[in-house]
Amino acid sequence: MNQPKQQQEVPGTQEAMTPIPDCGEETYRGSGKLEGKAAVITGGDSGIGRAVAIAYAREGADVVISYLNEDADARDTARLVEEAGRRAVLVRGDLDTAAQCRRVIDTAVDQFGKVDILVHNAAFQMDRESIEEIPDEEWEYTFKVNINAMFYLVKAALPHMSPGSSVIGTSSVNSDMPVPTLAPYSATKAAIANFSASLSQLLGERGIRVNSVAPGPIWTPLIPATMPEDKVESFGADTPLGRPGQPAELAPTYVLLASEDGSYISGARIAVTGGNPIL
Repeated sequence: MNQPKQQQEVPGTQEAMTPIPDCGEETYRGSGKLEGKAAVITGGDSGIGRAVAIAYAREGADVVISYLNEDADARDTARLVEEAGRRAVLVRGDLDTAAQCRRVIDTAVDQFGKVDILVHNAAFQMDRESIEEIPDEEWEYTFKVNINAMFYLVKAALPHMSPGSSVIGTSSVNSDMPVPTLAPYSATKAAIANFSASLSQLLGERGIRVNSVAPGPIWTPLIPATMPEDKVESFGADTPLGRPGQPAELAPTYVLLASEDGSYISGARIAVTGGNPIL
C-alpha cells in the first residue's frame, strides 16, 4: 500500500496529510484503566501523541499536551480529550531548552497537583543523504528535542511522582536498525531506549516504572514533513506486514505501560513495528 506523494513544511499537520492518520478518534474504547490519573504527553498534538492522548482520556486520565506550534492540531486533540470528559491543558513551545521542559511539568503540577504518567514522544528528524549535508545546528537540535528533553522532563517530574507512576519513552525500530539517512534521529532513539533502561533500575526502588516503545514506520506528520516524496510514497512498504502503522495501533501499548495491567513491566522496550524485529 502506497501513500500519494506529498510534502509539508516542518513540523507538518495531520489535516494536510493524505490519508489523514487514524489516531483512534472513532475506534478507541476505554474501560477506566487510568481513572483519576494525570498524564503529560509531549508531541501530543498529532500522530502517536494524539492517539495516546485520546486513549488516556478515554481511560480516565487528565492530560497535559505539550506541542511545538501546531495550534490547530493541538486544539483538535484537546477537544477530543474534553469530549471524553477529561481535562486537557495545552502547553505550546519548543522542548529544546531545559526551561521549556520544566514549564511543561510545572503546568501539569499547577493544574493537576501531580504527574502520574510521563510520555516523551516529541521528536525531530530530517532525511539527509550524506553526513556533510547535516548542519551542526540540526545535529544538536535533534539531540536536544529527542533525548535531552527526556532527561529534563523526568528530572522535573520526579518530585511529583509517587509509587505506581510510569515514565514511557518513545524509541524506534531505528535504534537497532539505524537508517543511514536518519543518522542523528536513529542515534537519539537508541539513547532513549538505553536511558529508559537505566532509569528503570534507578527508579525501581521508588516504585516508578520506566519503559520505552519502539515503533516501526508509523504514518504521522513527521513523515511528509521530513522525508522526500519518493520515500513518503513507499513508506512502510518494506515491513513484513507491507504497510505503515497507524497511530491508533500504538495507543494500547502506551495504555498497558501506564496502567496496572503493566504493574510488573519495567525496563522493557516493546516493539510495534509491523514485523521488523528489534534486538
